[in-house]
Amino acid sequence: MRIYSALIVTAVLMSGVTGCAVRGPSVTVEPPKVIIPGVVVEGHGHGKNKHCPPGQAKKGKC
Repeated sequence: MRIYSALIVTAVLMSGVTGCAVRGPSVTVEPPKVIIPGVVVEGHGHGKNKHCPPGQAKKGKC
């Protein structure tokens, strides 16, 4: 009887080191994107509403 209880304890202890990993649910959040009507972001100015910030046209960036 003593041998059986030792085997059971050994089996329980060995099951604890099997390398199992429990991972909970995860959530990935992206930063918000602000869209302003009539304003086109630089590099995306393919429409007729191309906006040039003040001072940038004189520098030749628009």
